[in-house]
Amino acid sequence: MDHSYHPLDHHFQLPHVHHVDAGRPLQWLRMGWDDLRANPLASLTHGAILAVIGYLILAYAANMPYLFTAAISGFLLIGPLAAAGLYEISHRREAGERIGWAESMRGLGRHRESLFYCGIMLAFMLIAWERVSAILFALLYTGNVPEVSNLMRDVFLNGEQLQFTVTWLAAGGVMAALVFSLMVIAIPMLMARDTDIATAMMTSLRAVSGSPAAMALWAAIIVLAMAIGFATMMIGMVVLLPLLGHATWHAYRELID
Repeated sequence: MDHSYHPLDHHFQLPHVHHVDAGRPLQWLRMGWDDLRANPLASLTHGAILAVIGYLILAYAANMPYLFTAAISGFLLIGPLAAAGLYEISHRREAGERIGWAESMRGLGRHRESLFYCGIMLAFMLIAWERVSAILFALLYTGNVPEVSNLMRDVFLNGEQLQFTVTWLAAGGVMAALVFSLMVIAIPMLMARDTDIATAMMTSLRAVSGSPAAMALWAAIIVLAMAIGFATMMIGMVVLLPLLGHATWHAYRELID
């Protein structure tokens, strides 16, 4: 593991960023699993609450295909912020402490201002993506609006909707990549140290660009885990969300001084 430096580091007082090997995300998952096993009740409580919230959002959007697809994507966008309590559990475990769910939530209060601004930014991005998704449906989708239960067959696997599918996936991919790059390390960093949101986001962006192979694998693991969670009607999220949250903390610890 080595350091990467940039002339802007000194000017903006950015922390040093490490380069990590492509396979490191698998070790982050292992360490995240250790954190989950060490604090099962608190971790799974976070997972259960987030899974219920996600289920209610999807149920609300069930009869509106454009909103349903935006809700699925939006769950990925807000994931880094939703896992803030899990970062606190991992942080405290490093100090030899074992804390409960309520104590992990109190940890959020110490960083409420920075997390509030992160939430505002993510909310604007989520609203923007919902509007983009609706516009793409209106402009490019041909035929009758599909039932949500047949969404995959009638939209994404339908050759007649190829233009819509490619455009929607491209737009969603750009939005997701931007949020991932800016936030994946930023929110754990805000939980761990006294810094501002701009510094945290710039550091996160540099961490992603400094280890592109590892972070691409990490992004793919997150998408796969979310797909499994949605395929199991959010039941899988009860375990997968805490696992990813704890693992993200260890990603931060390895990538940032």
